[in-house]
Amino acid sequence: MSEPLILVLDEGTTSTRAMLFTATGELRGVAQRELAQHYPRPGWVEHDAGEIWQRTLACAREMVEAAGGADRIACIGVTNQRETVVAWDRVSGEPLARAIVWQDRRTADFCAELREAGHEDAVRETTGLLLDPYFSATKMRWLLDHESAVADAAKNGRLAFGTVESWLVFKLTGAHLSDAGNASRTALLPLAGRSWDESLCELFEVPLAALPEVTDSAGRFGVTHLFGTAIPICGLAGDQQAATIGQGCLRPGDTKATYGTGAFVLANQGTAIPRSGHRLLGTVLHQLGGRRCYALEGSVFVAGSFIKWLRDSLGFIETAAETEALARSVEDSGGVVVVPALSGLGAPHWRPDARGSIRGLSFATSKAHIVRAALEAMAHQTHDLAAAFAADGARWRVLKIDGGMAANDWMAQDIADIADLPVVRPDFVETTALGAAMLAAAGAGLHPSLEAAAATMIGPEKRFEPRMEASLREKRLAGWRAALASI
Repeated sequence: MSEPLILVLDEGTTSTRAMLFTATGELRGVAQRELAQHYPRPGWVEHDAGEIWQRTLACAREMVEAAGGADRIACIGVTNQRETVVAWDRVSGEPLARAIVWQDRRTADFCAELREAGHEDAVRETTGLLLDPYFSATKMRWLLDHESAVADAAKNGRLAFGTVESWLVFKLTGAHLSDAGNASRTALLPLAGRSWDESLCELFEVPLAALPEVTDSAGRFGVTHLFGTAIPICGLAGDQQAATIGQGCLRPGDTKATYGTGAFVLANQGTAIPRSGHRLLGTVLHQLGGRRCYALEGSVFVAGSFIKWLRDSLGFIETAAETEALARSVEDSGGVVVVPALSGLGAPHWRPDARGSIRGLSFATSKAHIVRAALEAMAHQTHDLAAAFAADGARWRVLKIDGGMAANDWMAQDIADIADLPVVRPDFVETTALGAAMLAAAGAGLHPSLEAAAATMIGPEKRFEPRMEASLREKRLAGWRAALASI
């Protein structure tokens, strides 16, 4: 009998993919489609939710065909860009407006009003989050205030809000639900509560009836008949939670950093609800059998997207892979310091008003110096997060890294040098998709537990030890701090 396969739908910010895994973690196939990015105004970022669905569906069909038919697929796992909000008509199943993406900053003024009114402490205490445009609740409020189709649907009881996994599950099965990890990124879910908080819904003026049911991260969440034979959806997780699971960070203290569009560090906190005094975030890592595991998180808004900007807007490179050779081609950055705040600064600074800068230019500056400085900024931002985690009593012992940028050996070593701790990178860096596959495998019973899935599905890794002299590290960090102070 042929081995069962797991279909993962990995819906990211710049592209969407479908991937086939075996129950032992072997990748059998990938289909990918790019997603259009819409920037109607400075600081605004939108996606077409219909395009997300159609391109995800096209990728899934390609992988089902590659598998030899839907009867070869044991289960589906879904992972997604978090915080991005989709509004749709629950009767017609069609989007009511463009999705507002997690990077979008349009609600900064509204967040400031709520802070000035004294609401941030209560929001942070209840949800683990700050009042920032990053999170979903203010995006929902903006759609209700500015999109008449959304407001009309709310009045008629037809409005459905959800993050992207909720949208995809609805299109696959007709069910309106969200896993606890994704739900914990909305600023509407109490870390200690089973479902949405009515007082928070009142604060943000988001109708409770429009929100999905909050579920576990692994289990059976309905079946889809779109590929012929019925296939159950068995795993759900936001991309950063999925990457944490895919890195095997299943014990308290285990820490990972994903360097993709943004950079996101999560440290497993076990069953203890995380509280930060240094502007880090508390979040649900996963929920299994109604029991939650939590994480402390630091989120950097711009990482790989800055390299993409160097490529697409400035023409410095043709592919991201060129950055490693360029960084190695010069002895240092030539005094250039990049602050990649193209969408503001995230943790631990939380400055939505900040803008990016390239500082220290001279006639001696080359393209290679700027590219190297851009990669150095990843280590600088990681250092700031490490200091904040340590101050909250969650000092990193080892940092596990993944994501597209992590394939760059030069950058991995630079992070180890600046953070002054060992960095470990799995040979298979697509840990977000792997984590979703692990959840689905556990939810479908292909493995008896998430720990058993990790023991079977996670492969070998490479280790980078710090080797930079302390004086050079401090010189680099002093330049970074000066650059931050200037923006």
